[in-house]
Amino acid sequence: MRLGLALGYWGRGPDRAHLDLATEAEDLGYHSVWTAEAWGSDAFTPLTWIAAHTSRIRLGTAIAQMAARTPTATAMHALTLDHLSGGRMMLGLGLSGPQVVEGWYGRPFPASPLTATREYVDVVRQVLRREGPVTLDGRFHQHPYRGADASGIGKPLKPITHPLRADLPILLGAEGPKNIAQTTRIADGWLPLYWSPTRTDVYEASLTDLPEGFMIAPMARARVCDDVAEGLLPVKAMLGFYIGGMGHAARNFHADLMARMGYEKEARRIQELFLAGRKEEAVLAVPDAFADEISLIGPRERIAERLELWRGGPVTDLLLTAPDPHTLHVLAELNS
Repeated sequence: MRLGLALGYWGRGPDRAHLDLATEAEDLGYHSVWTAEAWGSDAFTPLTWIAAHTSRIRLGTAIAQMAARTPTATAMHALTLDHLSGGRMMLGLGLSGPQVVEGWYGRPFPASPLTATREYVDVVRQVLRREGPVTLDGRFHQHPYRGADASGIGKPLKPITHPLRADLPILLGAEGPKNIAQTTRIADGWLPLYWSPTRTDVYEASLTDLPEGFMIAPMARARVCDDVAEGLLPVKAMLGFYIGGMGHAARNFHADLMARMGYEKEARRIQELFLAGRKEEAVLAVPDAFADEISLIGPRERIAERLELWRGGPVTDLLLTAPDPHTLHVLAELNS
């Protein structure tokens, strides 16, 4: 099991510790570093900055949102950064949810998410293969565009720049069982949002017949500390926000996932509190047990014991949201 560093997206402004953490991770032998985006900082610009200050560590987006860019624009980002970094790029993509797609990007959330994802990946792969002009007569993506308002003179094109790698890895952030199953067929890896090494049966039906080399790369908060309850508070804050606020009361993929993982009553209560404006109570309502099983928190000995659970399952890459160099050092030593 390889280790990666997941930096996420910025808050109010740039986190100046991110570059130091990325270079530290490279020095420690971490395999990859990942950036993200929500509705503030983008995923590709910070990753390019990190690429310019490193030489070996792989570079991934976890995740870049499909609604933010056409698939050809995303492919341009990926092939450009792959060239600039010497072939270190990994493209992690996700649909996001209706609130973000329609509220932030001003676009309709696709009525058929699986079809939209499949078409998007198809176009990106066509660009990267550069075997001919990009063509697709899809439900959500058309190349050339053939809508009622089309000029009628669009022509199929292939990229001017020759991609460095036709097989640049594409990973997908997927949560629903059908979406995960499709990911194993059309992508090179899967980026689970929550992963519990003691509940792998939740995903078992979707992960049959995995292709050789398929990556399973979940994120996990990691922190070496003496007080487990105190160390879990950032995990609970994250869960409270995602489960309570990242979606509508009637359509929240994160809450649905927590429910499938055995915490349905708790997930609905978190939603209820958060949507009522009682955000602190929502965070406190996150069960310590759930926050603990999807993270690595506590003294070195406790983390070492729990890390073996992760190493014993199908996870190929563990992406750590580790806030300090000491934690990065400890995890590198324990995983060596």
